[in-house]
Amino acid sequence: MKYLLIFIFFAGSLKVHSQIDSNAGTYGLNPPLDTGVNIKWTLSLNPDGTFLYNFYRNLNCDIYSEENFYGKGTWKSEKSLIYFTTNEKDDLDETHTMNFNNTKARINRKSPRDISNKITKESIIFYSSEISTIKGLELFRTE
Repeated sequence: MKYLLIFIFFAGSLKVHSQIDSNAGTYGLNPPLDTGVNIKWTLSLNPDGTFLYNFYRNLNCDIYSEENFYGKGTWKSEKSLIYFTTNEKDDLDETHTMNFNNTKARINRKSPRDISNKITKESIIFYSSEISTIKGLELFRTE
């Protein structure tokens, strides 16, 4: 009985850990623009439950040359949903100014039950956020 309880606990731990690892990775978007403007989004979901976000833009105009916006914090997953939190004391500073509290996203990937030849590029879509520039943003897995 003791060994059975240990096995169940260990198996449950592996399931939670593997779920985080399957969503961990780098997601991004760098659309080609003909105007000479360069815009790039990068989101790194680390296996330890932390994340780093960067939005970069180079507008090629006299007023603004380059801008970077950063955010960091922790994330957790429940099935295909990702919940972001930012600790205001530890995660916000002069560089990391974006507060991801109350931000939610969904991972899109091909279902293991789908046996078609359809190619689905894995992505993350932000569907709820207090940051207006994040809501509706879709970033594609790069690694």
